[in-house]
Amino acid sequence: MTDSALPTGAFAHSLGFESYIERGLVVDEGSFGVWLSAFVGQQLTYSDGVAIRFLYEGVDVGLLDGVLSSQLLAREVREASLKMGGRLLEIGGEVFPSAELDAYRELVREGRAQGHQPLAFGVIARSLGVPFEEALSAYLFATVTSLTQNAVRAIPLGQNAGQRVLRQAHDAVAAAVLDVAQLCWEDFGAVSPGLEISQMRHERQRARMFMS
Repeated sequence: MTDSALPTGAFAHSLGFESYIERGLVVDEGSFGVWLSAFVGQQLTYSDGVAIRFLYEGVDVGLLDGVLSSQLLAREVREASLKMGGRLLEIGGEVFPSAELDAYRELVREGRAQGHQPLAFGVIARSLGVPFEEALSAYLFATVTSLTQNAVRAIPLGQNAGQRVLRQAHDAVAAAVLDVAQLCWEDFGAVSPGLEISQMRHERQRARMFMS
């Protein structure tokens, strides 16, 4: 599930960093590393990470799905979560079938849930008996890997630079896992407005490589 070659369509999404490239704020290895650290510490912590934690704690997946849909304010990022989540639900149904996953897929089929990526991942991981911290770390680092591979193409960065960024991202992911464990329901969706505004700007960007 964490292989960068998993066909969820992650290669088509920048989740907002392409807007920073357009504005000349992300231009090299160092500036992308700063953006990536902020993205992990904000969006992946207060949105995806918190959703996975509450799922593991037994909060209803339909409720979490609705909250995610409402707090992902940027349309492209919300649609990215659903596109990649839909593919993950489909792949999971074939490779990692379980009653939990079938129940979530049924909610999506009936229109009672949308099918977000972090929840699809969390349902599969929990049904496989993966401990929460391991599942969250894997999800975060898989996302970081996909974004870094996309940055290698878009900025562009060299392959070695991409590997250095990934090594440095270990600390951000470890910190995010600790932060997620301490957050409460009121923190769910408290993402930096700067990230959200940049994601919204991407919709009207004149030239772009990515869908989000």
